[in-house]
Amino acid sequence: MTDNPLRLKRIHHVEFWVGNAKQAAFYYRQAFGFSQLGYAGLETGIRHDTSWALRQNETTFIFSSPLKPESPMNDFIARHGDGVRDIAFEVEDADEAYAAALERGAEGAIEPYDLKDEHGTVRRAAIHTYGDTIHSLLSFKNYDGPFLPGFEMRPIPGDSVGIIRVDHMVGNVELGRMNYWADWYSRVLGFERFITFDDKDISTEYSALMSIVMSDNDYAIKFPINEPAPGRKKSQIDEYLEYNGGPGVQHVAMLTDDIIATVTELRRRGVEFLDVPDTYYDDLPERVGEIDEARDQIRQLGVLVDRDSEGYLLQLFTKPVEDRPTVFFEFIQRKGSRGFGKGNFKALFEAIEREQMVRGNL
Repeated sequence: MTDNPLRLKRIHHVEFWVGNAKQAAFYYRQAFGFSQLGYAGLETGIRHDTSWALRQNETTFIFSSPLKPESPMNDFIARHGDGVRDIAFEVEDADEAYAAALERGAEGAIEPYDLKDEHGTVRRAAIHTYGDTIHSLLSFKNYDGPFLPGFEMRPIPGDSVGIIRVDHMVGNVELGRMNYWADWYSRVLGFERFITFDDKDISTEYSALMSIVMSDNDYAIKFPINEPAPGRKKSQIDEYLEYNGGPGVQHVAMLTDDIIATVTELRRRGVEFLDVPDTYYDDLPERVGEIDEARDQIRQLGVLVDRDSEGYLLQLFTKPVEDRPTVFFEFIQRKGSRGFGKGNFKALFEAIEREQMVRGNL
């Protein structure tokens, strides 16, 4: 198998389809510290929808909303609520990448076409993945603009919380479909199975899930894929699938190099995180050994810590950021570890189940 058959370079941006893009952009600027980059809408000649682009270091989000009742965005939002529509890749050549994807079994979403403005041309195509999520394929040949054609630059500096880039993005799929989509990412994108977790790894007294982490060869792009496992009660994956109206992106994990500073600032701004019982920290020294961070700060902020053979990581998860219990965010700092916090799964699951119980969904 070719290591990189579509010649992917990086995640260019993540696009959310939302009910009110202007308000969503304001929230992510104020709460998460993103800087406003640009705007596309009626004033820039875009007649069917409106978009706001935000950036923090290497992380770029677009928030888009429909402008007319007949827009297909309305169907997406009615079914899923606010959520991730597009995980867009920069590629060497969008036409070649699209053709290669279809040859390898992908379903086309958008045939290659040109995005143009006074700065030049960007070529775009897109393929379907799980649920109503797509992967755009963008190639920049003769384009010297600051972002994408159609966007007018309206910069507003944000007060960064230390987010560096997207570390990984987790997709939830139906029972029995995890292996299908893992094979799809292997066949179409040339990804490899990086780690597999079964229901013995990720379970509590009440619920369980299974997960396969797919990664490119450089471990720069990582996509865990989750499916529910049979349990006594409804798992977080079942709850997500019910309220999302099917498969989709469950959470976006963002890398920071100082999780203490990042989480301290996020909490100050009112971002809500899952609550971890204080007892989680009683055996932390024995379980993870020496760490650089002050243990009292880790405990006070509710940060989870896990160690593997390569080092350790620190992570914390927000509560859902929508009214529906669907999309949430993870903040992660890696101190050598390339894992996903296997030792934290039980504590994390129990924290999620406590929230499910409050919602009446466990």
